[in-house]
Amino acid sequence: MTRTVLSSATREIVIGFDQPFCVIGERINPTGRKLLAAEMKVGDYSRVQTDALAQVAAGATMLDVNAGIPLADEPRILAETIELVQSLTDLPLSIDSSIIAALEAGLAVYRGKALVNSVTGEDENLELVLPLVKKHGAAVVAISNDESGISTDPDVRFAVAKKIVERAADHGIGHEDVVVDPLVMPVGAMNDAGRQVFTLVRRLREELKVNTTCGASNISFGLPNRRVMNGHFLSMAMAAGMTSAIMNPLHDEDMNAVRAANVLMGHDPDCRTWLKANRDPNAAPSETEGRRARGERRRRRAA
Repeated sequence: MTRTVLSSATREIVIGFDQPFCVIGERINPTGRKLLAAEMKVGDYSRVQTDALAQVAAGATMLDVNAGIPLADEPRILAETIELVQSLTDLPLSIDSSIIAALEAGLAVYRGKALVNSVTGEDENLELVLPLVKKHGAAVVAISNDESGISTDPDVRFAVAKKIVERAADHGIGHEDVVVDPLVMPVGAMNDAGRQVFTLVRRLREELKVNTTCGASNISFGLPNRRVMNGHFLSMAMAAGMTSAIMNPLHDEDMNAVRAANVLMGHDPDCRTWLKANRDPNAAPSETEGRRARGERRRRRAA
């Protein structure tokens, strides 16, 4: 059973086929957020702090940290942001950049075992990123595209993923530390995009034995009622074997879809997480809960 173990200085989480779905919070990302980008560029991280704490409260398992701001000092900003976020929460982080110097700066200050987001199948990119991942004992997201771009053929995307896993092994990085993103296409533009992802995820799990992730909201791009579409996609992707997603934990529809799928797949013992998230706070305790509470009181008195 493949398990990708990630950690902060004080907390460890596991991405795996037998684990609850890993929700990687996407909000600390200035892409498309002009106000956040402007603030981060001048060292104002108040909105980063708000976004980090809100995602933790919403149930994120990890947080993705991105500092991709045009004409800014991305290595400095990324390192400062990682240090701030690690002072606010003990959740492990995904360090998200396409700039090698920024990844180096982020990994240098990170405390724990990070997830590097990401490496692609281009030979040059592999030879720059993989040694860095190995040096810092990190895990890495593998994006299933290469020099030829993003293929619409799922077999080609699988072949790129296989190449990355094999090249990682050459650098001493086990398959358990490669989390493959099979690339989710917008279903509004490619009608079989969902089916492609589900098929790819099954193959990645069964043949390469790797964990998987994706940018979940890509599936609904350009469509109305996106939250409903994303929620159904997440549940179906989890059933196919997907083990994590970079997503917005502040969207209730998405999070409830994940929680429901965790219950139905047996990854939420006694439905505890579901009950905690959905129980009416004003409801009277059930008879089962009453018996459990009475038993706990008796044990405490006996002790």
